[in-house]
Amino acid sequence: MNAMKAASLFDNRWREDVYQTGRLRRSTLVSLRWLAIAGQSLSVLFVFFVLKMRFPVLPVMALIALSAFVNIAILAAAPLDRRISNREAGGQLFYDVLQLFALIYLVGGLQNPFVILLMVPVVVSAKTLDKAVFGILAGTVALLSLLLLYAHLPLPWFDGETLELPLLYQLGMWLALMVGMLFTSTYTWRTTAQTRRMTEALAATDAILAHETKLSALGGMAAAAAHKLGTPLSTIQLVAREISNAAEPGSELAEDAELIISQSQTCRDILMELGQRGDEGDLVHDQLSLDELIREITEPFVGFGKEIDTKLIPESPDAKIPVLARRPEFVYGLTNIVENAADFAESRVEVKCSWTPDFISLTVSDDGPGFSASVLDKVGEPYISQRPRHGPGARKRRGGGMGLGVFIATTLIERVGGSISFSNRKEGSGAVVQICWPRQTAPKPKAPPTRTRGWFWRRAPTS
Repeated sequence: MNAMKAASLFDNRWREDVYQTGRLRRSTLVSLRWLAIAGQSLSVLFVFFVLKMRFPVLPVMALIALSAFVNIAILAAAPLDRRISNREAGGQLFYDVLQLFALIYLVGGLQNPFVILLMVPVVVSAKTLDKAVFGILAGTVALLSLLLLYAHLPLPWFDGETLELPLLYQLGMWLALMVGMLFTSTYTWRTTAQTRRMTEALAATDAILAHETKLSALGGMAAAAAHKLGTPLSTIQLVAREISNAAEPGSELAEDAELIISQSQTCRDILMELGQRGDEGDLVHDQLSLDELIREITEPFVGFGKEIDTKLIPESPDAKIPVLARRPEFVYGLTNIVENAADFAESRVEVKCSWTPDFISLTVSDDGPGFSASVLDKVGEPYISQRPRHGPGARKRRGGGMGLGVFIATTLIERVGGSISFSNRKEGSGAVVQICWPRQTAPKPKAPPTRTRGWFWRRAPTS
């Protein structure tokens, strides 16, 4: 069933890659550390030689040199283009926190405005690593920065002068650091999670679309094969007929020849049918009428205890039913909407279709519970679902039961220029999904090329 195929495609082709993208490359951390080393070195040299402020410059430069040594060791030990585990990335970021803490301790503690840099490793972990690593780093920064409130060397200042900011001000700096770290990290984590989910969902959509398109293309491939098999089949028929004419009437050889002729004639008829279908257009670029489209998207769910009621509402009594270009993604999206309605319906699903000279409108409604208030505003987004994750209602379906089904349908419908809206029925319970798309009639089918009898009966030239 398509639901199982969709879930399988998503699991096998994408899920492993998605979880890999949550890990940092070793080169990213090394580059950030080189940037920090350059910034720290320039700041120290500027304060010491230009502003001529006094502070323990040798220990400070030793800490900066230590970071450079760490980077060189990483460069020598492992390739930079590899993704690293949470443990390794967390270890490197933990070192960065300790190095920054030691630097800030030597140059004034919370009185130094550069104390804000302590939040950088935490924000990086919030974007790329798991919650456990983020929690450890955030807790470490909170404790170490609180320690700086009471233990630190004097703030660098001009000769003969000292500057000691009030304890209340330093406490305010600590609170500002905590609020900034938590707010920035939370914002970064949420936006990254949403982006990752959207990327994951779109990849699942592309995988399903590629699968459906590949299946549809098999029709065209079959038609091409029919054309290529025509000539050798006609040769077989011709040789068999010559053998039959040369054999004694009623002999075993004559009977075998007649059997070959009859069976090759059957193959010829099949190839003729496939060839004509291919000339009219393969399944990817084929056409179908609106009533055929409705039948195609509803037939898979007939006979499962739910009544599927379909209605065509023409713009006028003598209006012709529109003929549409077949698009696999569009058919799949509409089928997904009908499947969702059939899943939640108590006993009945209604599919109504109307059209005007410019647009076609399809409405799918059911007598189920409808959309809850919390879901209605978000339906169509990835991972938004009313279906329970566990228990009897959590059966496998399109998108794997993770809230991807409606998102995939919405994305595929919008890709072909359609729009989709979700609501609840005004009378009684049930959900209503309305799809509207521009009316695009397919071109008239090409007439199949005329073939002479010789196309099947002409014997292959002999050398």
